[in-house]
Amino acid sequence: MKAQFIEIPLTKNEDKQRFELTYEGHIAFIDYKETSSTIALIHTEAPAALSGTGAAAALVEKTLKFIKEAGKTVSPYCPYVYAFILKNPEWKSLVSPRFPKYDELMNDAKA
Repeated sequence: MKAQFIEIPLTKNEDKQRFELTYEGHIAFIDYKETSSTIALIHTEAPAALSGTGAAAALVEKTLKFIKEAGKTVSPYCPYVYAFILKNPEWKSLVSPRFPKYDELMNDAKA
């Protein structure tokens, strides 16, 4: 995560069912669905103004840390989150075995 994002807090917006990160007046977010044991990450979106800043990656990393600290697992339905986990295999242990592409993610040769 780029240094400028370390101190920026992650917001869990339960009304909108999304995790949010606000940077330079813009909000990047991940839509989620939650059960008692798992948080499914559905869609990540960052405004064009944040393109190339690392905001989306910081948002995903902060969200995964939140999920880990909450003692839950993640189902990375969002292609961006899925790719992030492939690129950062230290997060694979957080993926729910019930996630439909679990075996594919765990056995990916890139990771």
